[in-house]
Amino acid sequence: MNHIHRLIIVFIIGITTGCKVMTPYTLPTVKQLPRQYDEKSATADSVKLVFKNIFSDTCLHNFIAMALKDNTDLNIALQRITMAHARLAERKGAFLPAMNGVVSGAADRYGNYTMNGVGNFDTNLSPNISKDQRIPVKPTTDLFIGLSSTWEIDLWGKLQHLKKAAQAELWATEKGKQLIITSLVATLAEGYYNLLGLDTELKIVRKNIELQQRALEIVLAQKAGGRANELAVQQFRAQLLNTQSIEFRILQERVQVENELNAMAGNYPHQIMRDTSLPESVAISIETGLPTSLLSARPDVQQAEYEMQMAKENVQAARAAFLPSLTLSPYVALNAFTPSLLMNAGSIAYGAAGGLTAPLFQQRRLKAQFVIANAASKETVYNYQQKLLNAYSEVVTQMNAVDNFKRSYALKLQEVQELQKAVASARELYLTGYATYLEVFTAQKNVLDAELQLLAQKKGIYLSLIQLYRSLGGGWE
Repeated sequence: MNHIHRLIIVFIIGITTGCKVMTPYTLPTVKQLPRQYDEKSATADSVKLVFKNIFSDTCLHNFIAMALKDNTDLNIALQRITMAHARLAERKGAFLPAMNGVVSGAADRYGNYTMNGVGNFDTNLSPNISKDQRIPVKPTTDLFIGLSSTWEIDLWGKLQHLKKAAQAELWATEKGKQLIITSLVATLAEGYYNLLGLDTELKIVRKNIELQQRALEIVLAQKAGGRANELAVQQFRAQLLNTQSIEFRILQERVQVENELNAMAGNYPHQIMRDTSLPESVAISIETGLPTSLLSARPDVQQAEYEMQMAKENVQAARAAFLPSLTLSPYVALNAFTPSLLMNAGSIAYGAAGGLTAPLFQQRRLKAQFVIANAASKETVYNYQQKLLNAYSEVVTQMNAVDNFKRSYALKLQEVQELQKAVASARELYLTGYATYLEVFTAQKNVLDAELQLLAQKKGIYLSLIQLYRSLGGGWE
């Protein structure tokens, strides 16, 4: 057996061992979602939530629509989608031959005692060649103008898997954009209702300031008539000063919230057009359907699904990288010794070559890439599982929050109505001498606290609705 035979055997053994296909790792199992959220939840297949049907404030709609045009996070997401489109186009282009235009020239002065030097000299002496076929010497020139191509044949589906991975990445990126829109809409709506809450709180405080000013005037009159002392005046005045200080705290909070909303909308500080108080009616309800139907509409869940798909395709591509690749290299050109002969029909040249390339000494690198791809695939499954857990938990929490805030609001409203009556009763009894100034003072303090708590309960209903809307898919239409 000669050396050539030994090399062929070594090459065949190398291909056989080097092209061993790796087995993908077993992926974790995703826990199934419960059949329904709770015993009270509806059993509809799905419910399409529309933001404008839940929140009817046209000022809010206009503000969000304007903010979506200029938000920087959303513009960044659009650029990521552009990049994902480009990567997909690149992966699709890998199926096509790579075509190159080639213009080249060479000049060589071969030695008299070289194969080319002797061969060219001997060829020129042959009677079988024409004058145009004589090879120029000292130097020997060569001109080439044409097209060359390389084309990798996708024998094992590696390019196909890479293309599918890029497609899944694009879909995931688009869902990422929807996730940003959902988060932005919810955050803007929360800020807007916080702003309305501060407007309403300011009205409550100013109303109580007027109430306390009248009470102070009554106590001053009672002191002048000898029916009240300085202690009563001091306590009523201190109460009034405290409430007046609350007014300026609210004004500053309102400026801060308004400027934060403008920043998210991509604007410099200016007044946001809005109603000046929270809506009176809070009789809002959302019917929910089955968890599987509703949670599948969440952009973060859909994004995680596409990321799983992308990771699986990358694993398959990493497997195919262990197998030989077939590359074809055709060309067509005008090839001649001198420029004057380039346009001659006899200068037309064409050819093709094919090669089967096996990764013999790249096993460590390929195995590392395979391990990385499998680990990334497992990571996407765990991420998807966590998204489902978070989504289900958020929906259950916010469904209960809406219900509990509405119940609490109804009770607090009754409390406020009773305390408002108590303030009027305390004032009348004080004037007729049947109540002390402390009872009037306490009644005024209680009604202010209760009205602010009532406002917090009402605002809690709207904020919970916003979070429930986000938990059930969100978006903007």
